[in-house]
Amino acid sequence: MIHGMNHFTVIAENLDETVKFYVDLIGLQQGPRPDLGFAGAWLYADGRPILHVYGDRPVPAGRAGVIDHMAFSARGLPETKARFDASGVPYQLKRQAGALTWQLFCHDPNGAKVELDFDPAETLEA
Repeated sequence: MIHGMNHFTVIAENLDETVKFYVDLIGLQQGPRPDLGFAGAWLYADGRPILHVYGDRPVPAGRAGVIDHMAFSARGLPETKARFDASGVPYQLKRQAGALTWQLFCHDPNGAKVELDFDPAETLEA
């Protein structure tokens, strides 16, 4: 019955900083969001709102909870790495054993762990 993931939701300590992280570094686009009666944002990939951000509630003490991380399929490894290098946001870049998928791991401004997966054929050179 399940045919895909609809969206993740992140609770933001600072809504503007969180949106900037996901738009400027991760590469999502801010898009339309219905008036839900509270502050927030919907961030899109390929025309779909895949990340919802709450801007009206406190971040829970156990920030990650039982979800370890969220992973996105990505393109443009050299450009993404350059954005991260210029931003000063810490990250870890490695190749997955066996499949050789490039994996970039980082944390958003709220402590959520984010993984970006790039095709093994990508290189670090632009």
